[in-house]
Amino acid sequence: MILCYIAGIGMMRSALLTSVTMVAVLASAPGPMPFATAQARSVEGQGFCRTADPLPRLDPEVQQQQSNGSTKTEGGGKRDREAVAMASEPAPPAPPPPPPPPVMTPPGYVDASGTADVVVTGSRIGSSTSELPRAEPTTALSDSERSAAPPVPGSFDARVLPPRRPDPRPRPQPQSGILTAGEHDDLLNPELYAAYVNRSANLGQEVLSLPRVDTTRVVTVKVADRNGQPIPFADVVVTCSDGNSITMATQADGSAVFFPGLDRLSERITVTARKAGRTIADSRPVLVANAAGGQQVGLTANQAATKVTKLDLMLVVDTTGSMGDEINYLQSELRSIISAITAKHRTLDIRIGFVFYRDLGDEYVTRTVAFDRDVGRVQGALARQSANGGGDYPEAMDQAMIRAVGQDWRPDAVKSLLLVADAPPHDDKFGRTWQAAEAARAKRIHITPVAASGVADKAEYAMRAMAAATQSRYLFLTDDSGVGNPHAPPAIDCYLVTKLDALVRRVIDSQISGRRIEPEDQEIIRSVGKYDAGKCVLPADFKWQEG
Repeated sequence: MILCYIAGIGMMRSALLTSVTMVAVLASAPGPMPFATAQARSVEGQGFCRTADPLPRLDPEVQQQQSNGSTKTEGGGKRDREAVAMASEPAPPAPPPPPPPPVMTPPGYVDASGTADVVVTGSRIGSSTSELPRAEPTTALSDSERSAAPPVPGSFDARVLPPRRPDPRPRPQPQSGILTAGEHDDLLNPELYAAYVNRSANLGQEVLSLPRVDTTRVVTVKVADRNGQPIPFADVVVTCSDGNSITMATQADGSAVFFPGLDRLSERITVTARKAGRTIADSRPVLVANAAGGQQVGLTANQAATKVTKLDLMLVVDTTGSMGDEINYLQSELRSIISAITAKHRTLDIRIGFVFYRDLGDEYVTRTVAFDRDVGRVQGALARQSANGGGDYPEAMDQAMIRAVGQDWRPDAVKSLLLVADAPPHDDKFGRTWQAAEAARAKRIHITPVAASGVADKAEYAMRAMAAATQSRYLFLTDDSGVGNPHAPPAIDCYLVTKLDALVRRVIDSQISGRRIEPEDQEIIRSVGKYDAGKCVLPADFKWQEG
């Protein structure tokens, strides 16, 4: 049975939205574009039912080389760079041997006659131990007394040693549950998102490949069994009038969304569902509406629904210097989120991976940790990261997204990609970044951005476009925690502020369960605008092309 619902413009101005209004349409035109677009037309030589371009290819991750030929670390951090610097600097002259009697060598000190290796991220650089840092002498004298007293022949003070530095006070690692954040689902608020895109049209003058996201029309296909239970991971096949077809898998809630503009749907299409290579629902003809609004098609499967049993979680994290004000807190939050998810969903087969990224010319551009079931191992990889590099505002988000989407995601798992960043891709790399987002959509990967301090117009636009295209939400840190640099208010009309770790857990739990999970009253720190279960209550005089 086909269930078709077409909401007219008048109904779309109502205070609350239906649960099936959503769309993302890509266009390359930089200038404003009318939102009440005409029916998609076949492009010469391409036809209807457009499929996404393949994921761009990247060279394998390699250790970059410094200009002097020494190895540049693939990992991150000040200590790695200091180790490389020590290995590349000329060795200081060895001190003369002390006269007898021999002096006992303190623990950790290496005599200048020995040899050792400096390990730099998988590469071992042979060096003499005169290149290594030396242990400091053990003495009962104070620093001032030692500086005033002449060196005693044969003592360690007579040797060429670096000046003694006071040990820094230990800094406790930040606890989780400190950072605060809001979230917005543009797919539940298509009118507001359309107005936002219209107001942002000037960005297209700077970024020619800026993705244009249109939320006026969408076809949402929902596949359920005879008891009304959603069928996850079923292949929904849409066939256009010229015979071309698009296949998109359902999420955990049994839905798959098709965008008439982006997918170039013909006016008449047929829709069916398959699983494991066989048809589970009969083909249904559908007339794609040309009016603003959401359209839902229901398919009843001839097999029972099954539960979700697997989760693939990939975290893509910007580790450039601009993230330094929040990276330690984010590490604690992400560790807490990972622990909570694995503890709550003990029956799920969970794999977790990372792509850490910086920018061209930094210590590394991307650094990938493949999917792993060992939570302790991936937690350790996260704990070793530090913020450095960058220099300009944009970063290598395009390469990070390509690496992440190209990992070995399992076809029968909930697929969640958490993008933690505070800057957009470079202007000339927006196209590649969006290409990665389209490839993620084709693989049924949710992209959930977490915008840190520093996010401005371009970064917010890119992140919200990726979230909308992949049936996900846009998350953003707020100033309520008092951590980090000031956070620019998002261009969003309504949202709730809660703790970041609890918010991310709710979002991922929603992706697993297939139902939206709202915070409890005691979790809400503050509210902005008129919020109702993810939807913003619209003013009575709201217009689609507002702004």
